[in-house]
Amino acid sequence: MNDHVKKTAGHLKTCPICGKPQAPATRPFCSSRCRDVDLNRWLKGSYVIPGRDDEADGEE
Repeated sequence: MNDHVKKTAGHLKTCPICGKPQAPATRPFCSSRCRDVDLNRWLKGSYVIPGRDDEADGEE
């Protein structure tokens, strides 16, 4: 095993949806299916950043 193979094997990243290795064509996902699942989650509003209840909207 040469050094190049060792370096790339240690730095493989996984798909954030299913955990399989990423595919270069659909990076950071493993497939177009996982990419579409992620898009659907964004469109449905599943990804949110919780805010505090005591924050005033636009008031300073």
